[in-house]
Amino acid sequence: MPGQIEAPDTNGHYAGARRIEDYAVIGNCETAALVGRDGSIDWLCLPRFDSSACFAALLGEARHGRWIIAPIDSGARETRRYRGDTLILETTFETETGAACVIDFMTRRNGVSDLVRLVKGIRGTVAMHTELVVRFEYGSVIPWVSRQDDGRLQFIAGPDRLLLDSAVELRGKGMKSVGEFDVWAGDEVSFVLSRSKSYRAPPEPLPTAVALADTEAFWAEWVGGLQPLGVWSAVILRSLITLKALAHWETGGIVAAATTSLPEEIGGSRNWDYRFCWLRDATFTLYALMSGGCLFEATTWREWLLRAVAGSPDDLQIMYGLAGERRLIEYEIPWLPGYAGSTPVRIGNAAAEQVQLDVYGEVLDALYTARKAGMEAEAADWDLECALVAHLESIWDQPDDGIWEVRGGRKHFTHSKVMAWVAFDRAVRSAEEFGLEAPVDRWRAVRDAIHLQVCERGFDPVRNTFVQAYGDTALDAALLLIPLVGFLPPADPRVQGTLAAIERGLVHDGLVLRYDTGTVVDGLPPGEGAFLACSFWLVDNYVLQDRYDEARTLFERLLALRNDVGLLAEEYDPVAKRQLGNFPQAFSHLALINSAHSLMTTKGSAHQRSAGARGPV
Repeated sequence: MPGQIEAPDTNGHYAGARRIEDYAVIGNCETAALVGRDGSIDWLCLPRFDSSACFAALLGEARHGRWIIAPIDSGARETRRYRGDTLILETTFETETGAACVIDFMTRRNGVSDLVRLVKGIRGTVAMHTELVVRFEYGSVIPWVSRQDDGRLQFIAGPDRLLLDSAVELRGKGMKSVGEFDVWAGDEVSFVLSRSKSYRAPPEPLPTAVALADTEAFWAEWVGGLQPLGVWSAVILRSLITLKALAHWETGGIVAAATTSLPEEIGGSRNWDYRFCWLRDATFTLYALMSGGCLFEATTWREWLLRAVAGSPDDLQIMYGLAGERRLIEYEIPWLPGYAGSTPVRIGNAAAEQVQLDVYGEVLDALYTARKAGMEAEAADWDLECALVAHLESIWDQPDDGIWEVRGGRKHFTHSKVMAWVAFDRAVRSAEEFGLEAPVDRWRAVRDAIHLQVCERGFDPVRNTFVQAYGDTALDAALLLIPLVGFLPPADPRVQGTLAAIERGLVHDGLVLRYDTGTVVDGLPPGEGAFLACSFWLVDNYVLQDRYDEARTLFERLLALRNDVGLLAEEYDPVAKRQLGNFPQAFSHLALINSAHSLMTTKGSAHQRSAGARGPV
């Protein structure tokens, strides 16, 4: 049954789990829903991305909450697309008797989130059915269902309330609300599910025709303000729309993904909550937004960044909530069996408590980039940057948890030290290029000391490659960032040697693994697939090495991994040929946009960030 997961076979595999790439995303720049090919909405958190889910079948079964609208004929053929350059999803079903289209989109109004589903008859007649299973608090709370005087169905539990407005008569059946209806050519049947607080007056019914027209107009106006995007215009635009969908309209924060606990390995335990904002994405985000002409979003992201990191420098976190919240307490919810049996399901993220030196580099680089782009800054902003650099000066030589948030103890990660160098380098540049008062001589001395240490302790001269951590022999895809952030020029033999080592040791079927675990099963390390952002970093490295044919070939290979509506998760399993991890993943789409621009123009992020690279040390 759609939305459900069958029992595992003798090998522990869940054959009935829908693939991650079988979902599309809709949203209202406040939250997002995942819609399956079969017309089932299996994930929706209200009112924000990081709120509890009222549809959680994605991580369990239909009984944990979902809403399906589809033909009764289980053999119906489906195709889907986004309506032009919008986030309005159209799924067309064809049966022996006719064809119908389900149009899905979301809006918001005065504290109310609306999920709109329109069924339009295209030809003949199609017998349809709907099944609505509302379960608040991640599938654990069954609401009280009643019918209002105006005919709307009300689902209520504590502070949560959903109202369903539709002319289709639904009836209760086994703790579900179900109904059947026929749609003929030219017919339109509407459903509106509205969320509001239970202790406030119910919102007015939503005029669906007006809502659809307003949503189309919103996207047309937004897309119309973007810059020309070049040869990969449609690809870049879909990724920009996806980033816009993951950006909160009011706070400016951009969540890493719309989901929690989609696994890095099917059946595994590496299932994390990504509905938060990572500082490691800061500069990538600014470059991607600015290169696409999303100046408002770039400015609000910078403002979010400054608010989030404000406070004592020694309290800097690697991630924050949508509004800059700091307490992201991690816990497990045992009543959800997990996507395809991948447990545990986690809410919150304990990695927020880790120490990652690289975030200082990302923050200082992002603010330097914003300043170069002409974004207005205040004197207090520079004071905050100086405080961050002063704190980093006292801790840069300590071990940290690293970019990949591995929960196995701190090390002197090479990438972390490189990004500490970036922090001092961008601070020096900001002071020198914009006439800002700072202890430039001292910062320059620290910058040079970090550079020297990394080249001495983070480099293996025997194998001619940088390594993951001081004293290690393992490789790390984050080392691909060394030329991209300007630590060493692309022509440096150590950069070229590191690139060659990564090609030999971390590339599988043309895709890049994050790091070397020392154990390989079917060509992959246990625990995850190839990391898509790292694969785009390899594209950027090829560009900087003037290996344009290889860069373009790999880029096109990566584009082919997107699903039918242009979306990417965090990882890809080249053996099982399926996407893995939380979805859609901002980091993957950011990297796609930046690689496309690097291929098309010398103004791309790979060229810009590598400008002014250091010479041999």
